[in-house]
Amino acid sequence: MKIAVLISGGVDSAVVVHRLKEEGHDLHLFYIRIGLDTDEGDCSADEDIEMCQFIARKYGCPFDVVSLHQEYWDNVMEYALRTVRAGLTPNPDIMCNKMIKFGYFERRWGHEFEKTATGHYASTDIIDGKVYLATAVDPVKDQTDFLARISYDQLSHLMFPLGALPKAKVREIAIDVKMPNAFRKDSQGICFLGKINYNDFIKRHLGIKKGAIIELETGKKLGEHNGFWFHTIGQRKGLGLSGGPWYVVKKNIHDNVVYVSQGYDTEKQYGNTIHLDEMHFISGNPWDENMTKTKICFKNRHMPQFLPATLVKLNENEYVIESENKVQGIAPGQFAVIYDEQAHLCYGSGIITGRNIII
Repeated sequence: MKIAVLISGGVDSAVVVHRLKEEGHDLHLFYIRIGLDTDEGDCSADEDIEMCQFIARKYGCPFDVVSLHQEYWDNVMEYALRTVRAGLTPNPDIMCNKMIKFGYFERRWGHEFEKTATGHYASTDIIDGKVYLATAVDPVKDQTDFLARISYDQLSHLMFPLGALPKAKVREIAIDVKMPNAFRKDSQGICFLGKINYNDFIKRHLGIKKGAIIELETGKKLGEHNGFWFHTIGQRKGLGLSGGPWYVVKKNIHDNVVYVSQGYDTEKQYGNTIHLDEMHFISGNPWDENMTKTKICFKNRHMPQFLPATLVKLNENEYVIESENKVQGIAPGQFAVIYDEQAHLCYGSGIITGRNIII
């Protein structure tokens, strides 16, 4: 099979190349280059590309560096800044997958191949002739939540060779075949931002605006922040407060006030009901159109746990999650990802609104 492989210089995508080559596929490797939001070059990208070139030579594969710099800033980061400015919490990784990796890349290069392969920890299932996104065997590394906004056409052209492997096995394979990046740490941070500091990025684009940090229960001013856009619901670190732990539980966007509450177990940290808008089902709505309630699992942020809940349909685009357990850090603007009751099939996602809905 003729396959385009998106590689990053990390161990995961390198093992993808190894496995597909072992299976006898015809591979063409691609690295998507996105520069920083300054005039500086991205040194980490240069290091990554050098590693990718080594992998390409090792397995005798053609390799291209393709640039989607402008598309990235016009779409993904414009979305992130717009969302943060509105006081919401964005997820640039989800939008990067939808718009860049499997959007612009597919339209310009990927469509020339039978499949596009990535190092995501995910898998696919075919049920009644339809392709569904499915979870990886390694729940800690599972990345289906980052793919929960892609389209059916995008999913149908993708393959995830690592879905059936635990991360420890991936490392083991890399060591056995003497990959130079076998012990390289997994990348952190937002999609292609490389080593850029997220707060520095926000500061550069939105600036600083001092405001009060208020204890929600007492109304007491505890300190100052540099702008509500630096903080998200559920945040613990970076508040600069003593006598903690303190958690961000609410933001007043109009008055630039951040409200905090003390202690992880405070009731203000939790909720059972999550209202979703702009629901997106990757492979179509899996339930009968008359469905009003159904059992599901979900995630409201990237984590190993799949939380049991009931999904209630309000209309075609609006749903409410009624979680069986109290959920910490419900952040408006983030995506809640919907799974079947067995936490195997990933059906799609909706945007958390923060609105209180009484069912």
